[in-house]
Amino acid sequence: MFEVIYLSLAVLLLVLTLAPLSRAQVWWIRGLDFPRLQLSVLLAALLIVGLVVIRDWNSINAVTLGLIIGCLVCQLWWVVPYTFFFPKEVEAVRPGNANGRLRIMTANVLTPNHNSDGLLKLVHDFTPDVLVTLESDDWWQEKLDAIESDYPHTVKVPLDNLYGMHVYSRYALSDVSVEYLVEDDKPSVHCFIELPCGQKVKAHFVHPAPPSPSENEESAERDAELVLVARRVEPEKYPTIVTGDLNDVAWSRTTLLFRKLSGLLDPRIGRGMFNTFHAEYWFARWPLDHIFHSHHFALVSMTRLPGFGSDHFPLLTELALAPGENGAGDGPSPDKDDKEAADEIVNKAMA
Repeated sequence: MFEVIYLSLAVLLLVLTLAPLSRAQVWWIRGLDFPRLQLSVLLAALLIVGLVVIRDWNSINAVTLGLIIGCLVCQLWWVVPYTFFFPKEVEAVRPGNANGRLRIMTANVLTPNHNSDGLLKLVHDFTPDVLVTLESDDWWQEKLDAIESDYPHTVKVPLDNLYGMHVYSRYALSDVSVEYLVEDDKPSVHCFIELPCGQKVKAHFVHPAPPSPSENEESAERDAELVLVARRVEPEKYPTIVTGDLNDVAWSRTTLLFRKLSGLLDPRIGRGMFNTFHAEYWFARWPLDHIFHSHHFALVSMTRLPGFGSDHFPLLTELALAPGENGAGDGPSPDKDDKEAADEIVNKAMA
């Protein structure tokens, strides 16, 4: 009986491991990109149980252990880059470097959450240069009016569909545009942030919809928006950042494609996952809120802030301009297959 149950669990975990390797965009397959860490823990536990319990090493037990080990290696291949065991992709800023610094807080407020005091306290305590709120509606806009004396440069897109967006900045914003790249009710904000040192930073703030049975049954719209934003970044000569709730995990195929097309770097690689969702369930958390940046920057700090009633934790990142040898290297680059995959994603979403 043990062998049957053990083999059945191994086969189930094999299916859960292999399914997201396909390019299928149906929501339940793409959702399996998320719990790779949790599946790794289950696989490791199953492996330990097998090594402790099994005494008769027949062919069935050997195959079962082989499946479990193979699945564990596959899952870890995706998540290990987001641990301390992997080399850092982004340089830490050198001591004494005070060049153009930019501190950004990204906070998905959760529209029905009305703990505005909690968010305002975080803004007061951590003093970001730029605050980006997601899911913010007219109610949240009214409450955030309290910080406009310190953050006079704003972009306001209040919506009651869970996709509102607000930007509050200490620094001047220029060439601001609010665009609906794929879906008519899902905005993104694009602008330049003018640092006190005179350097302009191109910023893209995004929040595509997730693949889910209650919204989009496929990930086509989300994937296409990420591709379109990445294509805007690729030819740019300015220091660039992209941040927001991507409704995708850092290690997914789509996020990797985004990084290849844009050439942007991920400061989490070699440092940690910085899981921002779900704030209420410690056992089911994933890195859904992201910041990517061009090679012009080094990392000062990156912190997941305390919760304030939302289902997301805020993410606070401070970057510093780091020219020359203090800058990070180039990000990943796309090959022919990546570009063809990107074309296919956009064509499908726009059809």
